[in-house]
Amino acid sequence: MSAEDQVERLTHRLLRDHPPRTTGRTGFLAAQYAAGLTWVHHPVGLGGLGLDRDAQRTVFALLNASGAPNLQVESRLAYSMGAPSVLEWGSAEQKERLLRAIATGERWCQLFSEPGAGSDLAAIDTRAVREDGGWRVTGQKVWTSMAASSRRGMLLARTDPARPKHRGLTYFVLDLAAPGVEIRPLRQITGEAEFSEVYLTDVRISDADRLGPVDGGWKVAMSTLMNERDMFGTKATESGPVELALDLYRERADGDPALRARMVQVWLRGHVLRLYAARAARRTSGAPGAESSVSKVGFAELNKAGYELCLDLLGDEALLYDTYEPDEGTTHAGAAAPRDPRRLFLRSRANSIEGGTTEIMRTILAERVLGLPPEPRVDKDLPYSSLRRG
Repeated sequence: MSAEDQVERLTHRLLRDHPPRTTGRTGFLAAQYAAGLTWVHHPVGLGGLGLDRDAQRTVFALLNASGAPNLQVESRLAYSMGAPSVLEWGSAEQKERLLRAIATGERWCQLFSEPGAGSDLAAIDTRAVREDGGWRVTGQKVWTSMAASSRRGMLLARTDPARPKHRGLTYFVLDLAAPGVEIRPLRQITGEAEFSEVYLTDVRISDADRLGPVDGGWKVAMSTLMNERDMFGTKATESGPVELALDLYRERADGDPALRARMVQVWLRGHVLRLYAARAARRTSGAPGAESSVSKVGFAELNKAGYELCLDLLGDEALLYDTYEPDEGTTHAGAAAPRDPRRLFLRSRANSIEGGTTEIMRTILAERVLGLPPEPRVDKDLPYSSLRRG
């Protein structure tokens, strides 16, 4: 029996024994985890069946058709970024505790960027100091997606300022309900408050919530970021801007050859990206590699070009914009939002920044794939405490 046939049979059994409409969200997700259908490529007992990760698409297709919860959409950051990091770096106890929490719907956010550390993530200044079997953390994070609706945060903090900036960092899983955590939503250009500032004032974290080695958090963070870029590449297969632009083109282009040429370019770009993402999805094990950076750049450029075309097709109507206020419980960008091309155009401005700027992605590809000379990094081996910071 093929992996697809096996997961299809098990998913049908799950839906039969636990009908989504009568079981309830948490109960259904717990049953999905027990059946090994949350992440089919995970080991048995940790939400998986030890199968090829490609078979997960069969599970999603059947769950979506039945109206069942879909963690890849509803808890995207926890499901696609937190879980792979826990699986790769967590202890046996952490894997059991944290993966089960994610699998039953716990939402996570990413506490990496700071006012003085974005593209240069290793320049973060949030400090974690050891005390009494745990850590005391003080600092500020910014542009934290979904912080206001999340239960935990993937936190990168500096634990040894005397070491070079990449080597004195440690990764934690933070309880956002802990004393000393303050979340301040940031209103963005679309009218939504998807991002937040997060202030940490003497926040206590148990050492049981440290993920990976002390001062070795950079490698853990890189695995999270690679999975984040892979997540954006997966979103590229959804073809939102292409479909929306096609609909508007059919209604409004009126034979304009310039608009037709642009529509063809957007369609081709989307088709190539879908093919590339499908090939990247065939990876059966290990963390994502350079393909995630390619997909991330392609996703950002497709969204921007596609939604720019949508606004040009709308003409004067592009100026009519109603602020969208998401329903309480919205869990990711656009989860409950109408497909308004004006809102999507404004939101697409962030696509070339979030998850790693396009400039950083191109540098990664130039150095690590094409083998071009690296950018000069004069501060790479200097103690962080000796660096001048703005």
